[in-house]
Amino acid sequence: MDRYCILQKKDFPEFIAKVSENNKVVAPVAKGHGNFAFEEVKGGDQVSIKYVPTILPPKKYFMPQKEKITQYDKRTHSGDPVIEYDELVIFGVHTCDLAGIQCLNMVFTTKPKDINYIIRKHKLTIIGLECNDYCDDYASCSIMRNHLPKGGYDLFFTELTDVFLVHKNTIEGEKIIRDTDLFSDAESSHMDELEDLRKEKRKLFNDEFHVDWHELKDLFTKAFDSKVWDDLDKRCLSCGNCTNVCPTCYCFDMVDEINLDFSTGATYRVWDSCQNETFAKVAGGESFRETRGQRQRHRYMRKFYYPLKPYKRPFCTGCGRCSRTCMAKINMKETVNSIAEEFK
Repeated sequence: MDRYCILQKKDFPEFIAKVSENNKVVAPVAKGHGNFAFEEVKGGDQVSIKYVPTILPPKKYFMPQKEKITQYDKRTHSGDPVIEYDELVIFGVHTCDLAGIQCLNMVFTTKPKDINYIIRKHKLTIIGLECNDYCDDYASCSIMRNHLPKGGYDLFFTELTDVFLVHKNTIEGEKIIRDTDLFSDAESSHMDELEDLRKEKRKLFNDEFHVDWHELKDLFTKAFDSKVWDDLDKRCLSCGNCTNVCPTCYCFDMVDEINLDFSTGATYRVWDSCQNETFAKVAGGESFRETRGQRQRHRYMRKFYYPLKPYKRPFCTGCGRCSRTCMAKINMKETVNSIAEEFK
């Protein structure tokens, strides 16, 4: 139990206030109409403890939507690399988003390593927050094995009846515990309540697909010519919402912006989407994925098939954001279940 401590619920506002005295703290904030977003907070009254996944995942702090990579001056024939970062404490990261960050870590720390990403991630402190109930019907975190914590955080909060039970996972997390001076030792009764909570979650969080997790690879091996892609071809608007909100999508484009002096400028890395018509186009106007159905198929294969060989895990975290934000009402769970029905 030395890795666990407790925070009284009444002390939570003071905890956030104390951490924000010396750190920039971001946390889920209610934006109305059932939407939430990670934003800077100064006190616990601004934080939403119970929330469905935020509009954008915390990946926006690990790989910003627009990031300066180099700056140059052609008058002096100079070009300098740029690494932009904020030192942040991110509070309230759900287990699905922790899994998303782990996926990004694997991608950007595998050769060729991305030094900008690596430096930035070491400037971020992550405080996870357990989901005690399903977020909504769009979630599929259980089939993805992301409904329970699997590391990737400095501290992890679980809301119990009267207290938050906190798992200390890193030296940085222990420093926050010491500096705020609001925590006390966990007792065996708290650990028993945690075990009861997770036993109940194992019953409540059922597999949401009509296929076992271990069968996903074989399913998508067969699914390349599925009729499902023809249906999605007719429905998809090719807007790119699904990839923008996905915690594991990391495709980007490089953009040069020259200043009005026509001598200085910068190169930026910006988010891109495999759902955009121009994404797979090459010289001469040819496209590797000309139709919307082909692009949707590629997105699903990038979640459930292609990552399995290099990373040994699917890159869908079960957060449900793609289904929640789709203007065409394309639902991840319905699509996978349709494929499973076709090839059962």
